[in-house]
This record gives sequence, structure tokens and C-alpha cells, in this order.
Amino acid sequence: MAKKTVVPKKRRGPAPTGQGVQIGERWHPSELAAIDAWIAASTDPTITRAHAVRRLVALGLSVQQSRTPARGQRERAATLANAQMDRMADRSASAGDQATRKRRLLKGPSAFQNVRKDRAK
Repeated sequence: MAKKTVVPKKRRGPAPTGQGVQIGERWHPSELAAIDAWIAASTDPTITRAHAVRRLVALGLSVQQSRTPARGQRERAATLANAQMDRMADRSASAGDQATRKRRLLKGPSAFQNVRKDRAK
């Protein structure tokens, strides 16, 4: 009796690598155009879109975010805070007392004064 050979059914597509997680994503034409422009401007214009997206994500994740607001934002926030404190001030208190209270509010609670990064130790 002849031995039967079992031929497995061929699967469609490339062989699975077993590495990573596949993520499907929809891209707008403007985003695709920006990615394609980045590919064209790169040193290796033969890379695929998928590889370019992986590189761009790696670049984005490696950048350290700045936690300090821009100078204009700080000044605007201080101006708005001063205006709000002036509106909420106790009108029956003297001008000196109002200024002292405002300074204490701006300085913050003593428990948090050592934590603030914008103040010298």
C-alpha cells in the first residue's frame, strides 16, 4: 500500500512574521501627501509609507515635550489673574491689605512653594 502525502492548503498573502501588532489606520489625502513629501525629502526615498510612518512615530515619541509655557502665555495668564483678583478684592479693606492678600495668593500655599519650578530655591 502506497503512503499518502498530505499537502497543506496554501495560504494567501505573505508568510506571517509573528512580530509586532498590526494597526489599521485611515489617512486623509493631505496627511498622505505630507508623508509622501517627507519620504521624497528623506535621504532614502525608496522607503515605504509604512516604514516612513514608523520612523515619524519614533521621531515624535523621542522628542521631549516642553512643560514651560511661552513667555507671552505666562504674561497673559498673569494679567488675567491680576484682573480677576482686582475684581474679587474686598473693597472695604485698605489698599495695603488688598496688596498683601493679592501677593499671598500669587505666591501660593507654603506647602507648594518648594515644588514650583519657576521659582528659585
